[in-house]
Amino acid sequence: MSFENALNQAASTVPECVAAGYVDISSGMLLALKTVDSHPQQVIDLLAAATADMFAGPNVSMIERLFKKARGLQDDGFHYFQEVIVNSENLIHVFLRGKINPDYVVVFVCRKTANLGMALTKARLALPALEAAF
Repeated sequence: MSFENALNQAASTVPECVAAGYVDISSGMLLALKTVDSHPQQVIDLLAAATADMFAGPNVSMIERLFKKARGLQDDGFHYFQEVIVNSENLIHVFLRGKINPDYVVVFVCRKTANLGMALTKARLALPALEAAF
């Protein structure tokens, strides 16, 4: 299955999903986007940069290093932050770090009326297929 098809299929399974994207946080690039609405190009351009900041920004990286140091762990590339959920006025944003490649993050944007638990569950279930298709 092509990645575009996999992303479309994943978006259709997440409740009230209005957009889905795939971000490479190491390069700050938006690799794919599926949306049911038009969005300002500035917002789309900033999505990848904002996602990279949330998962790999300097403060997040410092927190991860401090947790590892406090626990006596080596810096082995493991990341503490695997998922981020952002609730805005009208939307739920679900960000999931890849399991196969932790530099890739899938983003699902759902209407605020979606059941958060179901949106998160369906997003988690969609991640393996997206990683396999990429």
